[in-house]
Amino acid sequence: MDLGLLLNFVLILVGIAVVFYLAKIPKNRRRRKLYKKEFPHRYVELLNIHFALYKFLPVDLKKQLHGHINIFLAEKNFVGYNGIEITDTIRLVIAAQACILLLNRRTNYYPHLTNILIYPNVFNHSKQKAEKLSGRLGESWHRGPIVLSWQHSYEGAQNKGDGQNVVMHEFAHQLDQENGASDGLPILQHNNIRRWSRVLSKEFKSLKIKFKLRKRAFLDEYGTTNPAEFFAVITEHFIEQPQKFNKKHPELYQELKNYYQINPVDWV
Repeated sequence: MDLGLLLNFVLILVGIAVVFYLAKIPKNRRRRKLYKKEFPHRYVELLNIHFALYKFLPVDLKKQLHGHINIFLAEKNFVGYNGIEITDTIRLVIAAQACILLLNRRTNYYPHLTNILIYPNVFNHSKQKAEKLSGRLGESWHRGPIVLSWQHSYEGAQNKGDGQNVVMHEFAHQLDQENGASDGLPILQHNNIRRWSRVLSKEFKSLKIKFKLRKRAFLDEYGTTNPAEFFAVITEHFIEQPQKFNKKHPELYQELKNYYQINPVDWV
C-alpha cells in the first residue's frame, strides 16, 4: 500500500475514534448528573412495599441502586401491550430488579436495550409474526427489546426467596448478549475466563445428568436448555437463594460472586 494512502487511512481511523470519544462525553456527563440526582422519597416507599429484597440491601448498595435506577428510567422506554397502563410502580419495580445486577461493577446500562414491552400476564410475542409460541413470561432479544409479563415480574419482586425472578433472568440474558449472541459467557471484568468456562461447563453438564437420571437438583431444570439459559437461571438462584446456592455449589457461587461483585449471603 502507498505510504500516503496508509497515512490517510490511519488518520481516518483516528478521526473516527475521536468522534466516538467526544460523543461519549455528553452521555457520561448526563449519567453522572442522573446518578447523583436525589432519589424521590415516594420511590423509596414504593420499593419498600413492592420489592421485597430492597429492605435487606446494605445502605451503600441502596444508594448505588438509586443512582442506577435514575439512569435506567431516563434511558429506557416502557411500552404497554394488551391494555396495560404503564405506571411509576411498573417502571420502578422492573428497573430495581434489573439494576440489582449492576451493583459494584462498571456498567453501560444494558447498551443494546431501548424498549421494554410489558404485557399484563403471559403473552405470545415474536419477531416472526408467523411463529407460534406458547405462553411466555419473558423474552430478551439480541439487540432488541425485553418483553415481560407484569404479573410474573411483580410476583418475582414480591417473593425474594424462591429462586425464580423473570426480570433478573431476562436482564442476565442482556448482560450475556453485550458481547454477541447468548452463549453463557458475558463480558468478564473480574473472572478468569478459563476458570469461568471450566466451572460453568462442569456444573451445566452435571445438572443435565441429574435431570436425565431423574435426580433431585437445587438448580431449576430450565437451566439445562443451553449455556445461555443456564447463566440466566443461576443468576436468579444466586440473588434469591444465596445461602443454599453457596452450600450446594460453592465453586459456581464464587464465580458469580466474582462476576457480579456482590455477595447476597451478607444481605439476610
